[in-house]
Amino acid sequence: MAVTLYHLAVDAHDLPALARFWCQVLDWKVLFEDEEEIVIGAHETAFPGMCFLPVPEPKAGKNRLHIDLIPDDQAAEIERLVGLGARRVDVGQGSEATWVVLADPNASN
Repeated sequence: MAVTLYHLAVDAHDLPALARFWCQVLDWKVLFEDEEEIVIGAHETAFPGMCFLPVPEPKAGKNRLHIDLIPDDQAAEIERLVGLGARRVDVGQGSEATWVVLADPNASN
């Protein structure tokens, strides 16, 4: 039996804002949009995509999933993402870490 990773489902309070943030981050586009979900991806037949779904309740507890990105120019990309609304987060990575943790604009902590 073969499987394909189809979507990453992301709970959100402001679907349009978060979907458009990730479209700008990844240079993707909105593939489908209604009040109950927004799907983004590189194109209609590329997998995986991201599906943003509305939730009324606030986030509780630590995220169990995070997304790792590989930029060509880390400093420039961090500046660009912060300009789009991301923010730096300290998760205990320490000053020697070669990687940077950012939270998207919808993250509560």
